[in-house]
Amino acid sequence: MANQVNDQRSGPPYSSSDDVQKSVAILMCTFNGAPFLREQLDSFEAQTFSNWTLYVSDDGSTDSTKPILAEYKDRWGAEKIFIFEGPQQGFAQNFLSLIRRPGLTADFFAFSDQDDIWFRDKLSRGIASLVDLKPDIPGMFCTRTRLVDENRQVIGYSPAFQKPPSFQNALVQSIAGANTMLINKAARQILAQVPVDAHIVAHDWLAYLLIGGCGGEMKYDPLPSLDYRQHGKNLIGSNSTWRDKFKRLADLFSGQRKAWTDANLQVLECVDAPLTASTKAIITHFKRGRTLGLPARLWEIKKSGVYRQTRSGSVSLYVAAVLGKV
Repeated sequence: MANQVNDQRSGPPYSSSDDVQKSVAILMCTFNGAPFLREQLDSFEAQTFSNWTLYVSDDGSTDSTKPILAEYKDRWGAEKIFIFEGPQQGFAQNFLSLIRRPGLTADFFAFSDQDDIWFRDKLSRGIASLVDLKPDIPGMFCTRTRLVDENRQVIGYSPAFQKPPSFQNALVQSIAGANTMLINKAARQILAQVPVDAHIVAHDWLAYLLIGGCGGEMKYDPLPSLDYRQHGKNLIGSNSTWRDKFKRLADLFSGQRKAWTDANLQVLECVDAPLTASTKAIITHFKRGRTLGLPARLWEIKKSGVYRQTRSGSVSLYVAAVLGKV
């Protein structure tokens, strides 16, 4: 399957001549990322869409990450890259600290890891997907990833999902990494309202939940947009191997999946976001399906409409419901 997927499209779907009309803020979080950081920064410079600005939140690096960033700031200029001190409360809170920065403005916002390599058309593809949305409609574009090892040798791909993205899916599954995501201003405004003290499972899952829950437009592209490097220091891996599948099953039986759902529901309750009426109805059925006796529990889960992307995932969802671990 791996050799069936192309890593580039024939040409950028969003013309570089439109660069002056739209802007992108690249939000990168770093922590001791020196070994691979230059390759990622170079992939920004190679983008077919050039009207971007890089905002970096460093979470206390002690290696040469900061000197590398300073080197690129000297090369690109002070208006192309801005560097901040992170909150040092984990990667999710670090990304959200950038989202909340009031002086950080753009038409679109792209999350970035410190050790990936973006394909040249990553930004242009995302912009083309969201550029025609009305300004008040939150939008999110995300993709599959190509997996590479430390030496950039291709070792596989993240799963290719076929079902459409939706809030019902987001309640029980995160389908794409934040490193593939591009969001618009309306989506950024929603994420910026997440309380500083909220318990965040993962910022990509949070984006999927909130944008979907507020009636946003969410687009998933099965073509990869970047090389996702797999190495010993990854905070989150590809989640696509048999070992990953067994770990997810173990998470189900240990109650970890239920704890994640608890945290996500709590954020949905405390954030001041315009959840739609249908979203609230889905949440009501889903919550009932987590607390009632077995027959009613399964009925409410079914009425909520929640689903996972694969057949095996759907089976595990209902197994979890039977065990009271949704």
